[in-house]
Amino acid sequence: MAPTVEAGAEALLPAPPRGPLHEYRARASFNWRQLALFWDGEDMLRFKKSVFSALEGDPLFARSPGAALPLERYRELTFLRCKRVFEYNFLGAEDLLQSPLKVLALVHCLGMYDWSLAAKCLLHLLIFGSAVYNSGSERHFKYLQQIFSMEIFGCFALTELSHGSNTKAIRTTAHYDPATQEFIIHSPDFEAAKFWVGNMGKTATHAVVFAQLHTPDGRGHGLHSFVVQIRDPKTLLPMPGVMVGDIGRKLGQNGLDNGFAMFHKVRIPREDLLNRTGDVTPEGAYITPFKDVRQRFGASLGGLSWGRISIMGMAVVNLKLAVSIALRFSATRRQFGPTEEEEVPVLEYQVQQWRLLPYLAAAYALDHFSKSLFLDLVQLQQGLLGGDRSALQAELGREIHAVASGGKPLASWTAQRGIQECREACGGHGYLAVNRLGVLRDDNDPNCTYEGDNHVLLQQTSSFLLGLLRPAAPDGARFRSPLKTLDFLEAYPGILRQRFTGSAADWLDSAAPLAAYKWLVCYLLRESQQKLLQERASGRGDFAARSNCQVYHCRSLALAFMELTVVQRFHTYTHDAGVPTPLRAVLRRLSALYALWSLSQHTALLYRGGYFSGEQAGRSVEGAILDLCSQLKDDAVALVDVIAPPDFILDSPIGRADGELYRNLWGSVLQGRGVLERPSWWAEFSTRKPDPGGLRSKL
Repeated sequence: MAPTVEAGAEALLPAPPRGPLHEYRARASFNWRQLALFWDGEDMLRFKKSVFSALEGDPLFARSPGAALPLERYRELTFLRCKRVFEYNFLGAEDLLQSPLKVLALVHCLGMYDWSLAAKCLLHLLIFGSAVYNSGSERHFKYLQQIFSMEIFGCFALTELSHGSNTKAIRTTAHYDPATQEFIIHSPDFEAAKFWVGNMGKTATHAVVFAQLHTPDGRGHGLHSFVVQIRDPKTLLPMPGVMVGDIGRKLGQNGLDNGFAMFHKVRIPREDLLNRTGDVTPEGAYITPFKDVRQRFGASLGGLSWGRISIMGMAVVNLKLAVSIALRFSATRRQFGPTEEEEVPVLEYQVQQWRLLPYLAAAYALDHFSKSLFLDLVQLQQGLLGGDRSALQAELGREIHAVASGGKPLASWTAQRGIQECREACGGHGYLAVNRLGVLRDDNDPNCTYEGDNHVLLQQTSSFLLGLLRPAAPDGARFRSPLKTLDFLEAYPGILRQRFTGSAADWLDSAAPLAAYKWLVCYLLRESQQKLLQERASGRGDFAARSNCQVYHCRSLALAFMELTVVQRFHTYTHDAGVPTPLRAVLRRLSALYALWSLSQHTALLYRGGYFSGEQAGRSVEGAILDLCSQLKDDAVALVDVIAPPDFILDSPIGRADGELYRNLWGSVLQGRGVLERPSWWAEFSTRKPDPGGLRSKL
């Protein structure tokens, strides 16, 4: 049953302060409380409120206007705040499996406050903790209580100094010694040092270390993960054989200590191999529950998707914060007007709507997508924990891997472009550090690189799609799509023959751009395959042929497929019968705007492939985008109220809920440290300066 707005909702979702934004809030076509309840659910809203209230009421989390903390103090504060978060007991060990969205919500709430803090908690709890829980077995569950009590502090050590995205080339080794029933973890040289590992720099006591597993028979069994203690929890001094340190200041997120580690023949118990997909007997024999390497690889790929899907959510949170700041600013910032006496809010200008409202729609569409994909990954892990070793489970792992690999670039790049557009849309005030847009930009930037360079990850997605044009198995069995992202390919030849014959009005619903996207993906799939065949026919090897297919072909294919997948899920969600009637129009406009705005970036391909013809097709797309922006303009502030955190968390004077733009900004500037004081070096200013060439006397 759809949630309704009752009296209790007013306490849960208090009315925003009355002020300059009230005019826009009064124009909204929907009740923002009803949408908030529908979007998140009452339980999740209560949980978020408890987190936000705890942070705001705790002096440890007090903001310091205009203060740039020294690196060591920032690191200390971030750790103390992380420790306090665990003391609040927002989550229990059972939530990792029973309430996964609650875990994700906590990370997002902390990220809205400060991404250094959120990343520190995320890496310890969700990345390190989930790796132990999902990749290990009952013998590893002893670590879970220690994780939640912070008796140990974890990190996820995959990448190395000389290898990041190319995980198969990771060079850290784990040789098994049956005489002592131990694995010997070793870094062959400094290029094999684990590098960029969050939490490893100063605070982690344990790491999930990925290494190439070797058994006494001389065989290598590929990359496996191990729990390795790297520091003494009582002293934070390195364990014998471990060299561990900090890699230094970064462009952003400097409250998080990223580090490196080298291992010199470090011995760990056999039981510390995380053995969900493969194990070694006391005698040294390798065993695995999977029938073939392909199935084991598919299962492990799903496990590697945790980080990428988490980063998608992080990017979406950054985009939410940026559009919240920029749209509240745009609704209160008045410049120019039809007469000299009348100034209008800049949100009334078509160009401002066109710049910002598509990113608001993207925030909603990508938020739904990242959460739903996160639940798909939970389903995969539950299947593995339940002993499901079926071919369908392996296919699910591969599909999630392909979608997560393409989803991270789409989300992080969309946020990157969106934050920059929001910064510029706020003019000079957007450039002030106190308004936070610069911090959001810097903190989001690594999302384009962490857990795999975006361009490299898109190759994972395109290779997966190209593989669908060949038989999925030697017996010719058809590939199954557990997530249904590929079902449309059953009509592949027929879709390629389609052409757009509709009217401009058709674009106002996401069904039309959805159909165009299906054609676009089929077209790019065919073009990419033909390009690959041409490269091979010219005598190039498979490696060079695939490399030469990326620009204008496989990269475009992967991005278009991901945009289609987001559009499809959001279209299905917003057109579901369970959507409350008063919310249908605004949600469907968001769906149509995101779909059409994304599609418009491929207009040249739509014409080149013949889906579009004549000037009217392209013009109708542009007109529909502007029409949808105009329809959503009066709903923008209410839509922001649904996704924006409290003012203390948002921490932007120009983005506060009361809309008192100039009062808030002026007050914030005056609170800055030393703002009215003369500089400490004032005496240098008054010191008599040299007079080269006797200039004073000449004048």
